[in-house]
Amino acid sequence: MNVVIRIISAVCGFLWGDLITIPLPGGGGVGISLLVILLIPTGLYFTIRTRFLPIRMFPEMLRITAEKRTGGQGGAISGVQALIVSTATRVGMGNLIGVVAAISAGGAGAVFWMWLSALIGSSTAFIEAVLAQVYKEKDPLYGGYRGGPAYYIHVFAERKRGGGKRRYSVVAVLFALSGLICWCGISQVISNSVSSAFQNAFSIPPLWTTVVLVVVSAVIVLRKNATVKVLDILVPIMAVCYFVITLVLIGMNIQVMPSVLQRIFQEAFGLRQAVAGGFGAVLMNGVKRGLFSNEAGSGSAPCAAAAADTDHPAKTGLLQALGVFIDTIVICSCTAFIMLVTPQEFISGLEGMDLLQASMQYHLGRFGVVFIALILWLFSFSTFIGILFYARSNVAYLFGDNWISQTGYKILALVMLFIGGLAAYTFVWDLGDVGIGLMTIFNILVILPMSREALDSLKDYERRMKDRES
Repeated sequence: MNVVIRIISAVCGFLWGDLITIPLPGGGGVGISLLVILLIPTGLYFTIRTRFLPIRMFPEMLRITAEKRTGGQGGAISGVQALIVSTATRVGMGNLIGVVAAISAGGAGAVFWMWLSALIGSSTAFIEAVLAQVYKEKDPLYGGYRGGPAYYIHVFAERKRGGGKRRYSVVAVLFALSGLICWCGISQVISNSVSSAFQNAFSIPPLWTTVVLVVVSAVIVLRKNATVKVLDILVPIMAVCYFVITLVLIGMNIQVMPSVLQRIFQEAFGLRQAVAGGFGAVLMNGVKRGLFSNEAGSGSAPCAAAAADTDHPAKTGLLQALGVFIDTIVICSCTAFIMLVTPQEFISGLEGMDLLQASMQYHLGRFGVVFIALILWLFSFSTFIGILFYARSNVAYLFGDNWISQTGYKILALVMLFIGGLAAYTFVWDLGDVGIGLMTIFNILVILPMSREALDSLKDYERRMKDRES
């Protein structure tokens, strides 16, 4: 086991650690990881190729969301339901613990770079979602559709081989395995965070919290098509509750908001940080946490996007681009503002969930601590339900269409959920990071050469928009 842990830690360090360091005039430097090297240039490239889609098409994203739902027949889901599933997994611990970690390590300026990474990532999310829609296929087990990176990577590999259809593509298999490994790792992290938060808030032993979490999860995920129905109700409620409580706190502290915003922008570009050699920490912590939170480019959300039954692939792409906005610009900003309006003396020396709970206790007393514990439970629970929806397509690609493999992976994830709630294995965080890191590499290397099809789909959709408006 020690050998396995060392291997996982080494691979995680290679993927997420500083691969190169760019020195700064004031001392220190900007450490850049392999994943950032892949994701940021890719996001910039797609942002330019889509002609700044996140800004230009934002009104259309909102219009599509407000449309009467179409599709969803015979086990299929609508485009908005696909957005809800992907939002369930994006809006999780990264929005709480991840933001806290980014600000703790990089200061308030990290928030600005999280916002920027979301704008860049939206274009990448659009491209991968459209490709998932184009190459989706019928799902004989659950009804509706399935797909995702494993499927369009397979198509890409067949083209490279020049025909001769085969059952598997090596890269597609590696992607699917990386996803399943990642989601098992995330399962343990979810239950560990929830049990810790409930122990702090209610003094409930981790065993009790974990048993309830596993039982409730099992009732949902082991039923055929309960996942989307549950998330349809849960995700809007938890997102709105968190957003509303943040607005209340901002209203209570409205007098300090100008200084908070000023601090975010000053520390994002501040001379003091550059001279002190801390600019690299500000920039990279914001970028890394933003990319990890919104998952754009990792290939996770396309597994939900492929399941959508919509009348144009670009619609699904625009909805998934909006999902990145919801995750980072809205929900991550909520956490950031909760922390930044709290006087420093009340949270000095704290980190992680303790820091966030201390902030909420300062603002709302005991209710604040309880609220954060409950919202973490909802965020984490919805994440677990969502990743098992993602896993469907990867399991089907690897093992074919059978209930044994689908149910077997669900049971494995439930076991991981139970183990994580009782023991804090630090390498499990690395396992999840390794999985999502490998997924990102395999996905990015394929969506770049295949992006022409997604861009053509966008042009066709914009032509239809003009016809509709004329």
